[in-house]
Amino acid sequence: MTEAKPSDAPSDANEGCVGPSSEDAGKSSACDGCPSQKACSSGKFSSPEAQQVKDLEHGNIKNALSNIRHVILVLSGKGGVGKSTVCCQLAHTLSARGYGVGVLDVDICGPSVARMLGCSGRTVHKSGSGWMPVYANPNLSVMSISFLLGDEDAAVVWRGPRKNGLIKQFLTDTCWDEEGLDYLLIDTPPGTSDEHISTVQYLQGALSGRSDADDGAELGGAIMVTTPEEVAMMDVRKELNFCVKTKLPVLGIVENMSRFQTTDANGREVDNTENVIATLREKCPEILTMFASANVFPPTGNGPRGMAAQFQVPYLAAVPLDPNLLKSCEEGKCFVQAFPNSAAASSMNSIADQVLKALPVENHDMEE
Repeated sequence: MTEAKPSDAPSDANEGCVGPSSEDAGKSSACDGCPSQKACSSGKFSSPEAQQVKDLEHGNIKNALSNIRHVILVLSGKGGVGKSTVCCQLAHTLSARGYGVGVLDVDICGPSVARMLGCSGRTVHKSGSGWMPVYANPNLSVMSISFLLGDEDAAVVWRGPRKNGLIKQFLTDTCWDEEGLDYLLIDTPPGTSDEHISTVQYLQGALSGRSDADDGAELGGAIMVTTPEEVAMMDVRKELNFCVKTKLPVLGIVENMSRFQTTDANGREVDNTENVIATLREKCPEILTMFASANVFPPTGNGPRGMAAQFQVPYLAAVPLDPNLLKSCEEGKCFVQAFPNSAAASSMNSIADQVLKALPVENHDMEE
């Protein structure tokens, strides 16, 4: 099991880092070969001046997020499992129910949120108070590096410090809705890359001291996304262990691409398997001797549901492969509104229901 780094560890620290504020910083065997070993042993990161700078950074982030109720990270140890799909469609679903939602895309090298939320080609504007996010709809605001690039196909070839600097700027300089947000969803890249580590460190440093009496943002936790096969789940388990070690709450696991399922000619999500078999047995029985399967990613063992039980976190939903979900992401539409009877609509609504139950917003007046 991979040991999680302390929240104040440099982003390029070795596994097993003891943390720059530790008495063994730069001296532990885990420090051997670390790029920051010399700086840690010199006290660069633990000096009063360094702590003052860190406190200032955390204070600026806390102030910038003061009008946000809940912050949720969408994570996975594996790429290609649909983090951005879940993040964007959850944002669409919550905003369609009348909640104020923001989406922050910290996948610096592979941003896709702008397209999935229908905001491609738009730009952010910088005022005296900071960056103004792009609005996908009146209840849904978005910030991504995509809005800062002249060419959406341009490659972002940045090293860690520059990516970390932009993430910190996103967190401190984005002027989210003046009326406040109920939920800020943060779409992250795969694994525990610089973007992921920096985001968790910044948020924990800024929001960890929040009490129930505070009006500012709460780090609500993480939603973990996986597909059913073991190759994906083995990486997601590492991410779950990371959350355990860093005390980042896990709101639950989403099993994406769980099966292939379609609706009938009337758009209803009805399982007609038995009727189809009966018709084939009557009309064309030879077809029944052929082998066919729609279980695209066969689960290993008890699959994601078993993994959720192992880590004692909620199993939020099994989202089937649904062509209409892909269509909605490609066109930047709210899937549950555009295709309310489609195969995956009930799963997406279930995820939103459980997020609202786990992280309620007091005095929210739902628009009928």
